[in-house]
Amino acid sequence: MPGDEIEVPKELREFMLEGAEETFLGQKNGANKQYRYGNLHIREYDEKFLVHTDKIDPRKDPVGHLIYDAPEILIGLACAIFGGSQITKKLNKNSKKKSITAGLLSSIISGYLGYTATKKIKKHVE
Repeated sequence: MPGDEIEVPKELREFMLEGAEETFLGQKNGANKQYRYGNLHIREYDEKFLVHTDKIDPRKDPVGHLIYDAPEILIGLACAIFGGSQITKKLNKNSKKKSITAGLLSSIISGYLGYTATKKIKKHVE
């Protein structure tokens, strides 16, 4: 079932699937390396491997992966764009420099809030 992670201690078994590719796609969550093998996402830590399946392989369908497996990233980006653009529009009349600074700051805050809220909702729903 997507979202469930299996922990494999390295002391129990040092493993890596033949054909698994090291990748930068996905959140590392502090892992030393991460690999993909089809829909499997494998994170390697010093003491263990964490393995879970994604609904969609991001190497084949990055947009589908974001929609089904990582919607918090899309929502965070949408919140950043919307929040930043709204503040920039409102302050653009006063000072160009202030509006750009405030827009950038509100983008970061809005994006972070959207991302973390969606991540918590997703965790609660799963």
